[in-house]
Amino acid sequence: MRTQVAIIGAGPAGLLLAHLLRRSGLDAVVIERRDREYVEGRVRAGVLEQVTVDLMDELGLSQRMRAEGLVHTGTNIAADGDLFRIDISELTGGSTVMVYGQQEVMKDLFDAAEPRGVRIIFDAEDVALHEIDGTKPYVTWRKDGAEQRLDCDFIAGCDGYHGVSRATIPDDVLKTFERVYPFGWLGVLADVPPCDHELIYSNHERGFALASMRSPTRSRYYIQCGLDERIEDWSDERFWDELCLRLGPEAGARVTRGASFEKSIAPLRSFVSEPMRHGRLFLAGDAAHIVPPTGAKGLNLAASDVIMLGQALTEHYLEGSDAGLDGYSARALARVWKAERFSWWFTSLTHRFPDRDGFDRKMQVAELAYMRGSRAAQVTLAENYVGLPLV
Repeated sequence: MRTQVAIIGAGPAGLLLAHLLRRSGLDAVVIERRDREYVEGRVRAGVLEQVTVDLMDELGLSQRMRAEGLVHTGTNIAADGDLFRIDISELTGGSTVMVYGQQEVMKDLFDAAEPRGVRIIFDAEDVALHEIDGTKPYVTWRKDGAEQRLDCDFIAGCDGYHGVSRATIPDDVLKTFERVYPFGWLGVLADVPPCDHELIYSNHERGFALASMRSPTRSRYYIQCGLDERIEDWSDERFWDELCLRLGPEAGARVTRGASFEKSIAPLRSFVSEPMRHGRLFLAGDAAHIVPPTGAKGLNLAASDVIMLGQALTEHYLEGSDAGLDGYSARALARVWKAERFSWWFTSLTHRFPDRDGFDRKMQVAELAYMRGSRAAQVTLAENYVGLPLV
Protein backbone atom coordinates (compact mmCIF):
# COMPACT_ATOMS: atom_id res chain seq x y z
CA MET A 1 0.00 0.00 0.00
CA ARG A 2 1.21 3.51 -0.79
CA THR A 3 0.12 7.05 0.00
CA GLN A 4 1.56 10.55 -0.01
CA VAL A 5 1.16 11.23 3.73
CA ALA A 6 0.87 8.60 6.45
CA ILE A 7 -0.91 10.06 9.49
CA ILE A 8 -0.31 8.29 12.79
CA GLY A 9 -3.26 8.76 15.14
CA ALA A 10 -6.96 9.46 14.52
CA GLY A 11 -7.42 12.07 17.22
CA PRO A 12 -8.22 15.72 16.49
CA ALA A 13 -4.82 16.52 14.98
CA GLY A 14 -4.76 13.46 12.74
CA LEU A 15 -8.29 13.75 11.41
CA LEU A 16 -8.21 17.51 10.94
CA LEU A 17 -5.02 17.09 8.91
CA ALA A 18 -6.54 14.24 6.89
CA HIS A 19 -9.54 16.40 5.98
CA LEU A 20 -7.30 19.35 5.10
CA LEU A 21 -5.16 17.22 2.80
CA ARG A 22 -8.20 15.59 1.20
CA ARG A 23 -9.67 19.02 0.47
CA SER A 24 -6.43 19.87 -1.38
CA GLY A 25 -6.66 16.68 -3.42
CA LEU A 26 -3.80 14.99 -1.60
CA ASP A 27 -3.75 11.35 -0.58
CA ALA A 28 -3.37 10.32 3.06
CA VAL A 29 -4.00 7.27 5.22
CA VAL A 30 -4.70 7.53 8.95
CA ILE A 31 -3.42 4.70 11.15
CA GLU A 32 -4.98 4.37 14.61
CA ARG A 33 -4.20 1.75 17.24
CA ARG A 34 -7.66 1.98 18.88
CA ASP A 35 -11.18 1.70 17.48
CA ARG A 36 -13.48 4.59 16.65
CA GLU A 37 -15.61 4.14 19.76
CA TYR A 38 -12.59 4.57 22.03
CA VAL A 39 -11.19 7.61 20.22
CA GLU A 40 -14.54 9.35 19.96
CA GLY A 41 -15.46 8.59 23.56
CA ARG A 42 -12.46 10.23 25.23
CA VAL A 43 -13.61 13.11 27.44
CA ARG A 44 -11.38 16.05 26.68
CA ALA A 45 -11.53 19.76 25.88
CA GLY A 46 -14.70 21.72 25.43
CA VAL A 47 -13.68 25.28 24.45
CA LEU A 48 -12.74 26.05 20.84
CA GLU A 49 -10.72 29.10 19.89
CA GLN A 50 -11.69 31.23 16.92
CA VAL A 51 -8.99 29.61 14.78
CA THR A 52 -10.47 26.15 15.43
CA VAL A 53 -14.02 27.32 14.77
CA ASP A 54 -12.85 28.92 11.52
CA LEU A 55 -11.13 25.67 10.52
CA MET A 56 -14.32 23.66 11.05
CA ASP A 57 -16.17 26.22 8.92
CA GLU A 58 -13.49 26.05 6.23
CA LEU A 59 -13.71 22.26 6.09
CA GLY A 60 -17.49 22.33 5.82
CA LEU A 61 -17.83 20.45 9.11
CA SER A 62 -19.43 23.10 11.27
CA GLN A 63 -23.16 22.64 10.66
CA ARG A 64 -23.82 20.75 13.90
CA MET A 65 -21.31 22.85 15.84
CA ARG A 66 -23.06 26.04 14.73
CA ALA A 67 -26.44 24.59 15.70
CA GLU A 68 -25.50 23.03 19.05
CA GLY A 69 -22.35 24.85 20.19
CA LEU A 70 -22.49 27.67 22.71
CA VAL A 71 -20.85 30.95 21.68
CA HIS A 72 -19.22 32.72 24.63
CA THR A 73 -18.38 36.42 24.53
CA GLY A 74 -16.85 36.46 28.00
CA THR A 75 -15.52 34.44 30.90
CA ASN A 76 -15.59 34.88 34.67
CA ILE A 77 -13.01 34.80 37.44
CA ALA A 78 -13.81 34.34 41.11
CA ALA A 79 -11.33 35.34 43.81
CA ASP A 80 -12.35 33.78 47.13
CA GLY A 81 -15.97 33.99 46.02
CA ASP A 82 -15.83 37.53 44.62
CA LEU A 83 -16.89 37.22 40.98
CA PHE A 84 -15.97 39.45 38.05
CA ARG A 85 -16.42 39.08 34.28
CA ILE A 86 -13.91 39.51 31.43
CA ASP A 87 -15.69 40.68 28.26
CA ILE A 88 -13.45 38.88 25.80
CA SER A 89 -15.42 39.93 22.73
CA GLU A 90 -15.34 43.64 23.52
CA LEU A 91 -11.67 43.51 24.53
CA THR A 92 -10.56 41.70 21.34
CA GLY A 93 -12.64 43.48 18.74
CA GLY A 94 -15.35 40.87 18.42
CA SER A 95 -13.57 37.51 18.89
CA THR A 96 -15.42 34.76 20.75
CA VAL A 97 -14.93 31.16 21.82
CA MET A 98 -17.22 28.20 21.20
CA VAL A 99 -18.16 25.59 23.81
CA TYR A 100 -18.35 22.36 21.84
CA GLY A 101 -16.82 19.20 23.27
CA GLN A 102 -13.93 17.33 21.68
CA GLN A 103 -16.16 14.26 21.54
CA GLU A 104 -18.54 16.19 19.27
CA VAL A 105 -15.68 17.45 17.09
CA MET A 106 -14.48 13.87 16.69
CA LYS A 107 -17.96 12.65 15.76
CA ASP A 108 -18.17 15.30 13.03
CA LEU A 109 -14.72 14.38 11.71
CA PHE A 110 -15.43 10.65 11.71
CA ASP A 111 -18.90 10.97 10.17
CA ALA A 112 -17.51 12.97 7.24
CA ALA A 113 -14.43 10.79 6.70
CA GLU A 114 -15.87 7.91 4.68
CA PRO A 115 -18.11 10.03 2.41
CA ARG A 116 -15.10 12.22 1.61
CA GLY A 117 -12.73 9.35 0.99
CA VAL A 118 -10.60 9.89 4.11
CA ARG A 119 -9.07 6.47 4.78
CA ILE A 120 -8.71 5.35 8.41
CA ILE A 121 -7.24 2.04 9.57
CA PHE A 122 -8.38 1.22 13.12
CA ASP A 123 -7.02 -1.38 15.56
CA ALA A 124 -3.48 -1.18 14.19
CA GLU A 125 -1.13 -2.97 16.61
CA ASP A 126 2.64 -2.52 17.01
CA VAL A 127 2.84 0.55 14.78
CA ALA A 128 6.43 1.39 13.83
CA LEU A 129 7.99 4.15 11.72
CA HIS A 130 10.93 3.40 9.45
CA GLU A 131 13.49 5.35 7.41
CA ILE A 132 12.32 8.75 8.61
CA ASP A 133 15.82 10.10 7.86
CA GLY A 134 15.73 8.92 4.26
CA THR A 135 13.68 9.67 1.16
CA LYS A 136 11.42 6.61 1.35
CA PRO A 137 9.83 6.37 4.81
CA TYR A 138 7.27 3.71 5.59
CA VAL A 139 5.03 2.53 8.41
CA THR A 140 4.40 -1.03 9.57
CA TRP A 141 1.76 -2.50 11.88
CA ARG A 142 -0.18 -5.67 12.57
CA LYS A 143 -3.91 -6.04 12.05
CA ASP A 144 -5.87 -9.24 12.56
CA GLY A 145 -2.58 -11.07 12.96
CA ALA A 146 -1.21 -9.99 9.58
CA GLU A 147 1.77 -7.70 9.00
CA GLN A 148 0.94 -4.53 7.07
CA ARG A 149 3.14 -1.90 5.39
CA LEU A 150 2.41 1.60 4.10
CA ASP A 151 4.98 3.40 1.94
CA CYS A 152 4.74 7.19 1.86
CA ASP A 153 6.51 10.47 1.19
CA PHE A 154 5.98 11.97 4.65
CA ILE A 155 4.74 10.88 8.08
CA ALA A 156 2.63 13.09 10.33
CA GLY A 157 2.95 12.01 13.96
CA CYS A 158 -0.40 12.88 15.54
CA ASP A 159 -0.53 10.02 18.03
CA GLY A 160 -0.38 11.90 21.32
CA TYR A 161 1.98 12.09 24.25
CA HIS A 162 2.34 8.31 24.63
CA GLY A 163 2.52 7.54 20.91
CA VAL A 164 5.31 6.05 18.88
CA SER A 165 6.06 9.07 16.67
CA ARG A 166 8.03 11.28 19.07
CA ALA A 167 9.84 8.22 20.42
CA THR A 168 11.16 7.52 16.91
CA ILE A 169 13.20 10.73 16.87
CA PRO A 170 16.78 10.01 18.06
CA ASP A 171 17.62 11.07 21.62
CA ASP A 172 20.53 13.19 20.47
CA VAL A 173 18.14 15.25 18.30
CA LEU A 174 15.10 15.60 20.52
CA LYS A 175 15.01 18.14 23.34
CA THR A 176 12.18 18.12 25.87
CA PHE A 177 11.02 20.74 28.35
CA GLU A 178 8.62 19.82 31.14
CA ARG A 179 6.92 21.15 34.24
CA VAL A 180 4.84 18.70 36.29
CA TYR A 181 2.37 20.35 38.62
CA PRO A 182 1.91 19.11 42.21
CA PHE A 183 -1.85 18.65 41.87
CA GLY A 184 -4.53 17.32 39.54
CA TRP A 185 -8.09 18.09 38.46
CA LEU A 186 -10.99 16.03 39.72
CA GLY A 187 -13.70 16.40 37.10
CA VAL A 188 -17.31 15.29 36.83
CA LEU A 189 -19.91 15.28 34.08
CA ALA A 190 -23.56 15.52 35.11
CA ASP A 191 -26.80 16.04 33.23
CA VAL A 192 -27.72 19.20 35.09
CA PRO A 193 -27.93 22.79 33.79
CA PRO A 194 -24.73 24.81 34.29
CA CYS A 195 -24.57 27.36 37.09
CA ASP A 196 -23.71 30.16 34.65
CA HIS A 197 -24.00 30.72 30.91
CA GLU A 198 -20.21 31.27 30.76
CA LEU A 199 -17.22 29.59 32.39
CA ILE A 200 -16.10 30.49 35.91
CA TYR A 201 -12.46 30.07 36.92
CA SER A 202 -12.22 30.25 40.69
CA ASN A 203 -9.20 30.87 42.91
CA HIS A 204 -10.14 29.92 46.47
CA GLU A 205 -8.08 29.40 49.60
CA ARG A 206 -9.00 25.71 49.42
CA GLY A 207 -7.90 25.43 45.79
CA PHE A 208 -8.99 25.97 42.21
CA ALA A 209 -12.44 25.21 40.78
CA LEU A 210 -13.89 25.50 37.28
CA ALA A 211 -17.54 25.68 36.31
CA SER A 212 -17.96 24.68 32.68
CA MET A 213 -20.54 23.02 30.48
CA ARG A 214 -21.08 20.90 27.38
CA SER A 215 -24.64 22.03 26.64
CA PRO A 216 -27.51 23.91 28.31
CA THR A 217 -28.39 20.68 30.12
CA ARG A 218 -24.96 19.09 30.71
CA SER A 219 -22.35 20.51 33.10
CA ARG A 220 -18.64 19.87 33.40
CA TYR A 221 -17.13 20.82 36.76
CA TYR A 222 -13.59 20.52 38.15
CA ILE A 223 -11.83 21.04 41.43
CA GLN A 224 -8.12 21.02 42.19
CA CYS A 225 -7.08 17.93 44.15
CA GLY A 226 -3.94 16.21 45.39
CA LEU A 227 -2.16 13.68 43.21
CA ASP A 228 -2.69 11.09 45.93
CA GLU A 229 -6.49 11.51 45.92
CA ARG A 230 -8.69 8.56 44.97
CA ILE A 231 -11.93 8.84 43.03
CA GLU A 232 -13.50 6.36 45.43
CA ASP A 233 -13.10 8.89 48.25
CA TRP A 234 -15.14 11.50 46.40
CA SER A 235 -18.84 10.86 46.59
CA ASP A 236 -21.06 13.11 44.51
CA GLU A 237 -22.24 14.83 47.67
CA ARG A 238 -18.70 15.59 48.79
CA PHE A 239 -17.79 16.91 45.34
CA TRP A 240 -20.81 19.24 45.14
CA ASP A 241 -20.14 20.58 48.62
CA GLU A 242 -16.52 21.37 47.81
CA LEU A 243 -17.33 22.84 44.40
CA CYS A 244 -19.96 25.21 45.80
CA LEU A 245 -17.62 26.33 48.56
CA ARG A 246 -14.81 27.15 46.12
CA LEU A 247 -17.05 28.89 43.59
CA GLY A 248 -18.30 31.20 46.32
CA PRO A 249 -21.80 32.05 47.55
CA GLU A 250 -23.01 33.78 44.37
CA ALA A 251 -22.09 31.06 41.87
CA GLY A 252 -22.35 28.20 44.35
CA ALA A 253 -25.98 29.02 45.05
CA ARG A 254 -26.77 28.49 41.35
CA VAL A 255 -25.23 25.00 41.13
CA THR A 256 -27.77 22.30 40.35
CA ARG A 257 -26.74 19.03 41.95
CA GLY A 258 -27.27 15.65 40.37
CA ALA A 259 -25.75 12.22 39.83
CA SER A 260 -22.46 12.29 37.93
CA PHE A 261 -22.04 9.83 35.07
CA GLU A 262 -18.30 10.40 34.58
CA LYS A 263 -15.70 11.15 37.22
CA SER A 264 -11.94 11.21 36.73
CA ILE A 265 -8.70 12.68 38.05
CA ALA A 266 -6.22 14.14 35.57
CA PRO A 267 -2.65 15.20 36.39
CA LEU A 268 -1.39 18.52 35.00
CA ARG A 269 1.82 19.11 33.09
CA SER A 270 3.43 21.52 30.67
CA PHE A 271 5.54 19.74 28.05
CA VAL A 272 7.21 20.71 24.77
CA SER A 273 9.50 18.69 22.53
CA GLU A 274 11.75 20.27 19.93
CA PRO A 275 12.08 20.08 16.99
CA MET A 276 8.65 19.24 15.60
CA ARG A 277 10.26 17.90 12.44
CA HIS A 278 12.95 15.30 11.93
CA GLY A 279 13.63 14.16 8.39
CA ARG A 280 10.35 13.06 6.86
CA LEU A 281 8.52 12.98 10.20
CA PHE A 282 6.44 15.93 11.40
CA LEU A 283 4.90 16.07 14.88
CA ALA A 284 1.57 17.74 15.60
CA GLY A 285 -0.71 18.08 18.62
CA ASP A 286 -0.06 16.21 21.86
CA ALA A 287 2.75 14.23 20.25
CA ALA A 288 4.79 17.43 20.47
CA HIS A 289 3.32 19.37 23.38
CA ILE A 290 1.02 19.21 26.39
CA VAL A 291 -0.54 22.15 28.22
CA PRO A 292 -2.40 22.16 31.52
CA PRO A 293 -6.13 22.40 30.77
CA THR A 294 -6.44 25.86 32.34
CA GLY A 295 -7.49 28.04 29.41
CA ALA A 296 -8.28 25.05 27.12
CA LYS A 297 -5.38 25.23 24.67
CA GLY A 298 -4.70 21.54 23.92
CA LEU A 299 -7.14 20.84 21.09
CA ASN A 300 -6.70 24.35 19.75
CA LEU A 301 -2.93 23.99 19.52
CA ALA A 302 -3.44 20.74 17.61
CA ALA A 303 -5.67 22.61 15.18
CA SER A 304 -3.12 25.39 14.61
CA ASP A 305 -0.33 22.82 14.14
CA VAL A 306 -2.19 20.99 11.37
CA ILE A 307 -3.26 24.20 9.65
CA MET A 308 0.44 25.06 9.31
CA LEU A 309 1.42 21.51 8.35
CA GLY A 310 -1.44 21.21 5.88
CA GLN A 311 -0.39 24.46 4.22
CA ALA A 312 3.22 23.26 4.03
CA LEU A 313 2.34 19.89 2.49
CA THR A 314 -0.03 21.51 0.00
CA GLU A 315 2.70 23.95 -1.07
CA HIS A 316 5.10 21.02 -1.52
CA TYR A 317 2.81 19.01 -3.75
CA LEU A 318 0.92 21.71 -5.64
CA GLU A 319 3.53 24.48 -5.87
CA GLY A 320 6.79 22.57 -5.65
CA SER A 321 7.98 24.64 -2.67
CA ASP A 322 9.56 23.18 0.46
CA ALA A 323 9.73 26.50 2.30
CA GLY A 324 6.69 25.65 4.44
CA LEU A 325 8.01 22.21 5.34
CA ASP A 326 11.42 23.61 6.22
CA GLY A 327 9.90 26.33 8.38
CA TYR A 328 7.13 24.25 9.97
CA SER A 329 8.84 23.40 13.24
CA ALA A 330 9.95 26.95 14.02
CA ARG A 331 6.60 28.43 12.99
CA ALA A 332 4.56 25.96 15.03
CA LEU A 333 6.80 26.21 18.09
CA ALA A 334 6.54 30.00 18.15
CA ARG A 335 2.79 29.68 18.74
CA VAL A 336 3.15 26.64 21.00
CA TRP A 337 5.42 28.46 23.44
CA LYS A 338 3.06 31.43 23.64
CA ALA A 339 0.20 29.08 24.48
CA GLU A 340 2.40 27.28 27.01
CA ARG A 341 3.19 30.62 28.63
CA PHE A 342 -0.48 31.55 28.91
CA SER A 343 -1.53 28.15 30.29
CA TRP A 344 1.33 28.18 32.82
CA TRP A 345 0.50 31.75 33.89
CA PHE A 346 -3.24 31.13 34.20
CA THR A 347 -2.61 27.93 36.16
CA SER A 348 -0.18 29.75 38.46
CA LEU A 349 -2.72 32.52 39.01
CA THR A 350 -5.70 30.32 39.84
CA HIS A 351 -4.31 27.33 41.75
CA ARG A 352 -2.92 26.79 45.23
CA PHE A 353 0.61 25.39 45.22
CA PRO A 354 1.55 23.33 48.30
CA ASP A 355 5.15 24.59 48.32
CA ARG A 356 4.23 28.28 48.27
CA ASP A 357 3.90 30.48 51.32
CA GLY A 358 1.73 33.38 52.43
CA PHE A 359 3.66 35.87 50.32
CA ASP A 360 2.92 33.91 47.15
CA ARG A 361 -0.77 33.81 48.07
CA LYS A 362 -0.79 37.58 48.57
CA MET A 363 0.77 37.99 45.13
CA GLN A 364 -2.04 35.96 43.58
CA VAL A 365 -4.64 38.09 45.34
CA ALA A 366 -2.90 41.29 44.27
CA GLU A 367 -2.69 40.20 40.63
CA LEU A 368 -6.34 39.22 40.57
CA ALA A 369 -7.25 42.60 42.06
CA TYR A 370 -5.09 44.36 39.48
CA MET A 371 -6.74 42.43 36.65
CA ARG A 372 -10.18 43.37 37.90
CA GLY A 373 -9.35 47.08 37.71
CA SER A 374 -7.06 47.17 34.67
CA ARG A 375 -8.35 47.08 31.12
CA ALA A 376 -4.81 46.46 29.85
CA ALA A 377 -4.52 43.34 32.03
CA GLN A 378 -7.92 42.13 30.85
CA VAL A 379 -6.95 42.66 27.19
CA THR A 380 -3.86 40.48 27.72
CA LEU A 381 -5.96 37.69 29.17
CA ALA A 382 -8.70 38.04 26.56
CA GLU A 383 -6.46 37.97 23.49
CA ASN A 384 -4.71 34.85 24.75
CA TYR A 385 -7.97 33.22 25.79
CA VAL A 386 -9.55 33.54 22.32
CA GLY A 387 -6.27 32.43 20.73
CA LEU A 388 -3.39 34.33 19.22
CA PRO A 389 -3.41 34.68 15.42
CA LEU A 390 -1.43 32.37 13.18
CA VAL A 391 1.72 33.99 11.82
